[in-house]
Amino acid sequence: MFLEHDFPVLEFDQSEEAKINPSHFVTKKFETDKLIITFFPEVLEKLAAGGRITEERTIAGENPIVIYQFTDRPDILLTLGQIGCPACAGNLDLFHAMGISKAMFCGGGGVLDEEIRVGQILVVQGAIRDEGFSYQYVEPSRTIDANPDTVSAICRYLDEREVSHLCGLTWTTDAIFRETPERIRRRKEEGAKIVEMEQSGCIAVAQSRGFSYGALIYGGDDLSGEEWSDRGWRSREGVRYDLVTLCKELVELI
Repeated sequence: MFLEHDFPVLEFDQSEEAKINPSHFVTKKFETDKLIITFFPEVLEKLAAGGRITEERTIAGENPIVIYQFTDRPDILLTLGQIGCPACAGNLDLFHAMGISKAMFCGGGGVLDEEIRVGQILVVQGAIRDEGFSYQYVEPSRTIDANPDTVSAICRYLDEREVSHLCGLTWTTDAIFRETPERIRRRKEEGAKIVEMEQSGCIAVAQSRGFSYGALIYGGDDLSGEEWSDRGWRSREGVRYDLVTLCKELVELI
């Protein structure tokens, strides 16, 4: 059934088949169902230099995707995420067609509350859908919720190990240069703690295709004040390395 609307982005086609499907691009499936998507290239470089990961394959294309596997756990794959829902969540749909049914994401985002310190972990419970990609997978709604069982499993694991964290919504936007003061104020009032560019799309793909997906976002730059503050968030090497390590443990539990 096709649900019509005056605005194309709010139309929804319930058909599961498209002219081009992820399966069309699968030549060889993974031998495992577990994958970590990270946005920390320096962590990948460190792991590779230390012999802790090796290349599993490169998925060819205009923007080749390198897939790694942990040397001590070859059943857990690792790859560098691409910015924005179409690239990151689109690749996630492809990874699922290649056999992935458990995926963990770790990245950083801009905080909307100055009380969220640099490096503070947010377990993503859902996202405000201020982008266009997710509307092709899940019917229009203002927010989209991550699987509550997955969120609970992640939070329980962090609680048991006394890892400080928050749980809540992100604000997913397509336009990094249009995070205006009024939009920030409104999204904060709706409960968003962090702004980023991938979560609503990734959650939508997982929900539509029926597989497990969880995400950890750490507090980065600060958009809550009168002036934007970088806070040196990209230099938090320890936090970023630890998040990948956490995801390696969590991807089995979700």
